[in-house]
Amino acid sequence: MYEYQIEGGFPIKGTITASGNKNAALPCIAACLLTEEEVILRNIPEIEDTGVMLKILQALGAEVEKTEEHVWKIKAEKIEHSDIPAELSKKLRASILFAGPLVARTGKVTTLPPGGDVIGRRRLDTHFLALEELGARITVDSKIEFTANKLKGADIFLDEASVTATENAVMAAVVAEGMTEITNAASEPHIQDLCNMLNLMGAKISGIGSNILHIEGVKKLHGCDFTVGPDFMEIGSYIGLAAVTKGSITIKGVREKELRPLKNSFNKLGIRWEVQDGTLTVSATQALKVNTDLGGMIPKIDDSPWPGFPTDLTSIMTVIATQVEGTVLIFEKMFESRMFFVDKLISMGARITLCDPHRAVVSGPSSLHGEHLVSPDVRAGMAMVIAALAAHGESRISNVYQIERGYEHLVERLQSLGAHIEKVYID
Repeated sequence: MYEYQIEGGFPIKGTITASGNKNAALPCIAACLLTEEEVILRNIPEIEDTGVMLKILQALGAEVEKTEEHVWKIKAEKIEHSDIPAELSKKLRASILFAGPLVARTGKVTTLPPGGDVIGRRRLDTHFLALEELGARITVDSKIEFTANKLKGADIFLDEASVTATENAVMAAVVAEGMTEITNAASEPHIQDLCNMLNLMGAKISGIGSNILHIEGVKKLHGCDFTVGPDFMEIGSYIGLAAVTKGSITIKGVREKELRPLKNSFNKLGIRWEVQDGTLTVSATQALKVNTDLGGMIPKIDDSPWPGFPTDLTSIMTVIATQVEGTVLIFEKMFESRMFFVDKLISMGARITLCDPHRAVVSGPSSLHGEHLVSPDVRAGMAMVIAALAAHGESRISNVYQIERGYEHLVERLQSLGAHIEKVYID
């Protein structure tokens, strides 16, 4: 067991390069099962979740080789198993992403319900709906089994704009017979990356970036060389860290268009940045003052499916709001347990009223002090790291495995920016 030991109160300063998008890397790894040929994936972040996905590929029979930092060569010429190993599927929710490509490739897949973050109920119904429309049969008891003799294109209306259900449906549909239309599809940048990779492999997907995808099934996909885009969730986290520590940061390798949903919400908290030629700069001279709505009304930061503000950053925004002058409402609509971590922020001195499982009113600025914290999930864990670095005194954060599932070389990168953080082994 490891924990972070953090001494707060020091501004960060320096330059980093954005890591690859975790939420794009995971489905792209699963999509390698759709071809017998070699696939090269670049800009894969070195985090716990990608490591687990690659181990699952190997367990299924694929050849997996790291050729250089962030680059993997994958060849699934032979699929020897269609059962997802139980000990691996329990470690992350993205293990469900093997359902679509495996049932398309082998006609059968068996898995346990996936693990991952504990942030409330994360239903699988939309996955089942989409794959059943394409011709799969699904049985659920202690395990989940998908079987199919033949997949056929279908007119699919998703009952929610689920990211992973959209990805599963797309991966199955690209090799299904005939035309598929997916309506109410999620359209996040990571889904766009997956669709672009599949097209590079010979798939025929149109409507990429919209909520209606048209897919013409093909008989076979081939290999490709694909580069995953930057992680805009990580970028948003580091922007927030720079602001609350009254520091500055330069982040290379960003896609400016992907930051537009973030920009409006950060502006509500008086935080701005500049982007030039793929390099983002946050200066140390941030207003850190709530920009009220017309008439002096309290503004709201709320999440919604893309291109709305991403739910994964609501935890980060809650911490940032504690260091900003004024009052703001954080409204997280998607997961009923994501906001429960605020009791830890309150114990550090934050002024937060948790109205219900989805809404918190934050008044700042608050003088935070060090505390012993436990990370419940990836984003809340990173929010706690940011809070600890903005606080006075020393903090300890346990269960850091959860944080490192989504943030690459976090301790080393923070140290390079001047943060006082150590990862220590605890008996």
